[in-house]
Amino acid sequence: MELTKKSALFNRSVSKNSGSGWWNFATLLIALLVSIPVLTVAANIFIPSGDIWQHLASTVLPDYVKNSLWLMIGVGIGVFVIGVGSAWLVTMCRFPGSRWFNWMLILPMAVPAYLMAYTYTDFLAFTGPFQSLLRDLTGWGLGDYYFPNVRSIGGAMLMMSFVFFPYVYLLTRAAFLEQSSSLLEASRSLGATPFQSFYKIALPLARPSIAAGMALALMETLNDFGTVDYFGVQTFTTGIYRTWFGLGERAAAAQLSGFLLIFILFLILIERWSRNKMNIRQNSTGRYKQLYIYDLKGWKAWASTLFCSIPVLIGFLIPVGILTEMMISNFSSAVDARFIQFSLNTVMVASIAGIFALLVALVMAYGVRLNPNYLTKISTRIGAMGYAIPGSVIAVGILIPFGWVDNTIDGWLRENLGISSGLILSGTIFALIFAYVVRFLAVAFNTVEASLGKITDNMDEAAEGMGYSFGKILRKVHIPMMSGSLFAAIMLVVVDVIKELPATLIVRPFNFDTLAVQVYRLASDERLAESSGAALAIILVGLVPVIILSRSIAKTRKTSKVEKE
Repeated sequence: MELTKKSALFNRSVSKNSGSGWWNFATLLIALLVSIPVLTVAANIFIPSGDIWQHLASTVLPDYVKNSLWLMIGVGIGVFVIGVGSAWLVTMCRFPGSRWFNWMLILPMAVPAYLMAYTYTDFLAFTGPFQSLLRDLTGWGLGDYYFPNVRSIGGAMLMMSFVFFPYVYLLTRAAFLEQSSSLLEASRSLGATPFQSFYKIALPLARPSIAAGMALALMETLNDFGTVDYFGVQTFTTGIYRTWFGLGERAAAAQLSGFLLIFILFLILIERWSRNKMNIRQNSTGRYKQLYIYDLKGWKAWASTLFCSIPVLIGFLIPVGILTEMMISNFSSAVDARFIQFSLNTVMVASIAGIFALLVALVMAYGVRLNPNYLTKISTRIGAMGYAIPGSVIAVGILIPFGWVDNTIDGWLRENLGISSGLILSGTIFALIFAYVVRFLAVAFNTVEASLGKITDNMDEAAEGMGYSFGKILRKVHIPMMSGSLFAAIMLVVVDVIKELPATLIVRPFNFDTLAVQVYRLASDERLAESSGAALAIILVGLVPVIILSRSIAKTRKTSKVEKE
């Protein structure tokens, strides 16, 4: 009897491995395809690019490195102070407005950094509302006072800090909510003040989450193009764009992309090191106790309210208010026929990219479920690493091989048939969609993988017993059960695509613009009022994931008041 059971299990295993072979092949093939941009950039690093690379290395490359490092340092400090400080206050303290700040502190995530740069440049200009009000109140005139120039590397640091801090805030707050209350209670019993409990207990335990949030924020900093280009700050993203389009040097642009990848790899290694270094085991039962929080009073309460209000005000309310006023005052030019066309273009490419990213993520996640071997897991992780790669790098890594394919086909047709095929891949929407899928595949893959992991293997075995193939199991069993997560995956990709600027600028076909490109173009021409409609549309769409996050962020742990400050 025992032998019969073992034989049946062995036959089932053999049948599963043989039947799922094509899933494994499809997973590996897709992972290879979406890795093409990174592999292309890596392969072009050591290709000689002539005198142009020597010229770049002796003139602008030091500025690219210096400015990128300063941006990382400045933004890193900014997002740490704002993100960690606000996360601790809204999680462990009660003060006027604290419950509202739970979700309001996520709102700046909906505003792209380049929109912040455009709106505040107009708002803080000499003829702008802020300085005009300042002169009216003080009676000052031209030359009577000094006002810092927002279009500088310092201004870029501030803009990015107030937009990217939610990455740190979200992960750090989740870490504070998951911490064992026993350790915090012990620190109180030993006479520790709230600040000492935060600095010596909570902050070290949350270090992996803080490092992960800061890594995401700094990756977005290195990926940014619109802000640094508008402020005249030379970084790798602006250098890649100008080397490609201004100088027409693909090899040099690829080598600049390779340098940028080194920065990204450094951030990933730092984040992994911080996670592995911090291996403290907490009392798991303490996670299910209510968190004891501080009820702040007096100046401490109002100081906490002010601290949490500033990032919401600067990062969301002011830019949205400025853009809304501009759109209302210039409605006919802000919402015209071009706005409708650019909106249709944006929705089209975002929807197609979202659907393709979901399909690719489904194949990869299901392939890992059927064949959870080392090769499959590693290949899917490599294929889903595009989110960590700046859009400008992905764009260069796509156009180089696609351009080679187009030129090869066109050359063969000209030589043998006397006709020209034109740009089949690199000059079409296909390349743009491919860039989006590579860039944001991780967003869909992580969502699908997490949802698929909640379905027990017993469901698969029952369906197999009914004679279902693996494809039918996915179609009839898994997809209906994951419908909510699949919709969320598409929406998250769509939102990211709509906000993406660097990859769109480089890869888009001729005479094909999206809302992001239109905002960039008009703002660069100092026509921000005309771009206000498109800018507000981008922000409103960006609120979708913010709403999803705000509904779930406070449901993980109950809190109760314990002591007053």
